[in-house]
Amino acid sequence: MNVSTIIKPCVLVLLLCVGQAAASEPDFERETRLSDEIVDVILDGDPVWLEAGGREFLGIYTEAEDYNVAVIILHGRGFHPDWADTINPLRVDLVERGYSTLSLQMPVLEKDAKYYDYVPIFHHAHPRIEAGIQYLRDNGFQKIVLLAHSCGVHMAMDWIRTKNDRSIDAFIGLGMGATDYKQPMHQPFPLDWMHVPILDLYGADEYPAVIRLAPERKAMIDKAGHANSQQVVLPGANHYFTDQGDALVGAVADWLDQLK
Repeated sequence: MNVSTIIKPCVLVLLLCVGQAAASEPDFERETRLSDEIVDVILDGDPVWLEAGGREFLGIYTEAEDYNVAVIILHGRGFHPDWADTINPLRVDLVERGYSTLSLQMPVLEKDAKYYDYVPIFHHAHPRIEAGIQYLRDNGFQKIVLLAHSCGVHMAMDWIRTKNDRSIDAFIGLGMGATDYKQPMHQPFPLDWMHVPILDLYGADEYPAVIRLAPERKAMIDKAGHANSQQVVLPGANHYFTDQGDALVGAVADWLDQLK
């Protein structure tokens, strides 16, 4: 047998493995650039540097007068913790409704990365979520809500699936189930066995997949059986809640008020 016929397939497998290993690491350089761009222009709240996996990452802490309930906010794919659509209105205006917020930088990849590119790095979000929870516990918060948007939902669900939801008091998912064309969800969300109340909030002008899977999500949430869980459709809103900040904050805060 020709030795080259053996070596070539082995080399191909090795290259594929190396490629997968490289793809399983977030783009830390891009993350640093994103943080540098926003940290000096934060108008509301204070930047805090947390640690996960031996690396520092940015969070933005904004404190409300009611020092009881805090909301951890996870942004969508490739964005940052002060992103103008969705994230900034939530992290700033929820404070006016009495909820402190901690918006966290999630792992990112290059700008054109798709859902399947992100799946291998979901686990990098786990220690970041836990660092955020610990920061709030250290600052005296008794109740912590985890709120995630778009790809942030996938990361949060991966963390809950792996670690469970015992360290949070409620979960809010915005635009849950968004992926990319011909890229179905890697795994179902664990909504049917979660122990905390869930708000599934999405816009009437959402991506088709988010709307199509809404009945399935509702059935899973109902199976979990928490009386305060809800599925809410925001009229006129798209996946990014563009120009719908007030309505978005109102819907989230009204639901949170019911949990008090």
